[in-house]
Parts: sequence; structure tokens; C-alpha cells
Amino acid sequence: MTRNNPSSDGKLKYHRIVAKFGTNVLTADSDQLDLRRMSSLVAQVAALHARGAEVLVVTSGAIAAGRHRLGPRKERKDLPYRQVLAAVGQSDLMQTYQELFARHDITVAQTLLTKGDLKDRVGYLNARNTLLAMLNLRVVPIINENDVVAIDEIEGSKIGDNDNLSAVVANLIDADLLALLTDIGGLYTSDPRTTDGAELIPRVDRIDAKIEALAGKTLSAASVGGMATKIQAAKLATGGGADMVIVDGKEPDVLLQVAEGANPGTYFPATADRMESRRRWMLAGLSVKGDIVVDEGAARALRERKTSLLPAGVSEVRGMFKRGDAVAIVDAAGGRIACGIANYAAPEMDQIKGLRSDRIEGVLGHHYGSELVHRDNLVVL
Repeated sequence: MTRNNPSSDGKLKYHRIVAKFGTNVLTADSDQLDLRRMSSLVAQVAALHARGAEVLVVTSGAIAAGRHRLGPRKERKDLPYRQVLAAVGQSDLMQTYQELFARHDITVAQTLLTKGDLKDRVGYLNARNTLLAMLNLRVVPIINENDVVAIDEIEGSKIGDNDNLSAVVANLIDADLLALLTDIGGLYTSDPRTTDGAELIPRVDRIDAKIEALAGKTLSAASVGGMATKIQAAKLATGGGADMVIVDGKEPDVLLQVAEGANPGTYFPATADRMESRRRWMLAGLSVKGDIVVDEGAARALRERKTSLLPAGVSEVRGMFKRGDAVAIVDAAGGRIACGIANYAAPEMDQIKGLRSDRIEGVLGHHYGSELVHRDNLVVL
């Protein structure tokens, strides 16, 4: 697959789009949902829908809606109260979407997801099949983290935020584009709200330590993760074969612009071809049951030559996993290199780590192959 620089020619460049609407965009930086703003966003989705595109919406805003519904009161930050806000606000948020989309004769479907829904292959494939069936029926899924039962998002976990959820959804349904609509119109050299001369970075071909450091300086205090989680989402989405953009959700028709290939924000081109469903599931990292720590030579071979993982390069095995479980492969510093399907259980790997492959059967008394993780069952991140 070849990806060109975005350029608007009036035709849709992207057919299947995941659009994530952040809280500050939906509320127009107020303390409640802004109907004018939401109406504009829905109209853009409807326009794409009318042109044959498939759009899935990952939405924030439930807690903000719940806070407004319950009215002024002494602010509480404990988890049960925030889950109450999410439960109260979710119905208001969904009702608003239903009414706005109904103006365009579009049916929507509420879809609440948690890590638990996607942690194993069966759950992952069930969610994928359901979402694809909705698209086939021309239904627009409205997706959110199930804050009432999933505490990671409310507590600020890097896996539970809606930026990363949208990237998971993009991988889940083989999206062409992930569009993050936020209150900051892209990645800047520093926070543009507090620093004069902050410059927008229009394109990021490679997410390295410098880019991650910039993201850490460009935070949105009212959102769960700010720019840092958007960079995490970019790594996941582009690694799964989707382009990604971060754009200003307040800009008129911004979603239409990016669907046609224009770039009013920061553009992250896909770094890999689309992967088959099993590899995409592994890449999501939601089902990882343990870590395999490798030495420098094995890490280099995995990164540069995309080889299988042999026992000789393994220095440590962490966690309890079975043969067939998904595992993370990490370097000595704990940096994740790859995800893959284990060919041996954790206790077996622990016995044969550091050994040549021809010694496996002598140590274990059986042999499932020379590789701890075969390259066909491995995704380098």
C-alpha cells in the first residue's frame, strides 16, 4: 500500500473513517454539551455518509453531560461518583446523538466497550463482526468506553482513554483513517496556548523520543490524556495500517476536509500495510498475558530483520501464560518491541531460555518447534 501526502481534490480519499470527538470539542470548552457544535459534527458525518463513506464515532462527553444534569454541588472526585456521572450522562449524550442524526435520516447504535470485551480473540472478533454488520446496514456506531464498569478510563490509564480506544477501533474494523478532533489542532513544538511562537508540526513520519517529548509538553488539562495519549494512539493506528490526523474540531467542515485528503492539522501516515485479523488483534495488545525479555542481539534481529524469536535470545520470562496466548516481547529496559503468540507456555520458556533451539526437546521432553514466537505470529511495533 502506498500512501501519498494529503491533498484535497473534492473526492473522498478515505472510505472507512473512525472519528473521535473529544470532550472539549463537544462542550465547546463549557461545562455542558454544546448542541450547535455537536450539530455541526453530526452534519459532517452525515455528509460523508451520503457520499458512501463509512464513519464510526468514538465519543467522549458522558461525564461532562452527567455533571451538568446533576447540577451544581460540591465537587467530588471519588470513583463511584464519577461512575454515576458517566451513567447519568451517557443517556443524555446518546439521546442527543440520536436526535441530531435523525435529522439526517441516519440510524445510530450505542456501542459501549471495555478492555474485557476485547481481551481474547473470541471477544475481539465478536466486536469486529458486530461493528462491520452495523456498517453494512448503514448504521453509524457511537462508541464509548463503558465508564460505569471500566475504571481505567476514569482513573486515567493509558489504555482506557478514548484516544487509544479509537485507535483500537480503527484496527478492529480495518479503518482507512483515524481522525482525532480535539481542542488543539495538532502537535505543536510547545503548548500554543501558553507559548508564543509555538509552531504546528504538519506531518510526523516517525514517532521517536523527540516527538513523544513534544507531546508531553502539549497537554489538554480537561481531557484524560492530552496530547501524549494521542501519540500513543498514532503508534497503534499507523502500525495497524491506518493514516491518522489530529485536527481542530472547532474548524468548520474539518472532518470533510480530512476525508478528502486535506491536512489542516498534524498528519501521521500509516507505517505498515493492513494486517490480517489475527495480527491486528495481537497488535492491539489487549490480550497480552506476559512478557518475554530479550537481549540486545535478539531485539536488533526482531526490529531490523523481523525474525522469529528463538530461545537463545531470551533472558527472562515474566507472567503466567499458556501456549497460544498473546505475549509482549520487551528489551532489557522494558520497552515493548513486539507482540506475538507464544509457542510454549511460560514455565517451558523459563526452562529453555538462553539455550540453542536444538536443546529444546532434550530439556522439555517434547518439541513444538525451534521458535518461541514464530515470525508469522509476531507483530513488530
